[in-house]
Amino acid sequence: MVIRITKEFSFEMAHQLEGYDGQCSNIHGHSYRLFVTVSGTPVSEADSPKRGMVMDFTELKKIVSEHIVGKLEHALMLRQGSKTDEALKSIYAKIVCVAYQPTCENMVIQMAQILTEQLPQNVKLHSLKLHETQTSFAEWYAEDNGCGGQAAGA
Repeated sequence: MVIRITKEFSFEMAHQLEGYDGQCSNIHGHSYRLFVTVSGTPVSEADSPKRGMVMDFTELKKIVSEHIVGKLEHALMLRQGSKTDEALKSIYAKIVCVAYQPTCENMVIQMAQILTEQLPQNVKLHSLKLHETQTSFAEWYAEDNGCGGQAAGA
């Protein structure tokens, strides 16, 4: 039996969409909510302390916290090489520069790539849902990307 489990994470982060034709061209922040869903077969070995688990939620939390949330919490995300990027690097300590426009959609693609590389081999990334606001979010599904649990490139 293949089972899916989901863990929710939250973090505060600011970003700017340089060149955007609306208010998001200004630096602004969001209270992000990230839902990570993985799938796999529960451990069946009778002597395993993880018996009945697809993956220990504590292990999933550690991976997501270390590779995503911890790096983005209270950070400012900017597109690499932007005018703002160069001006603010010398002033602020936690600036995350990315090679893409830091939209919710592009962020969820990068998160899928990161998590696919970090998850144990017997666990597959099924989906991600990243809320930028209470009513706006982007979703990534392995099946939509023809990856069978492997992240498609950004």
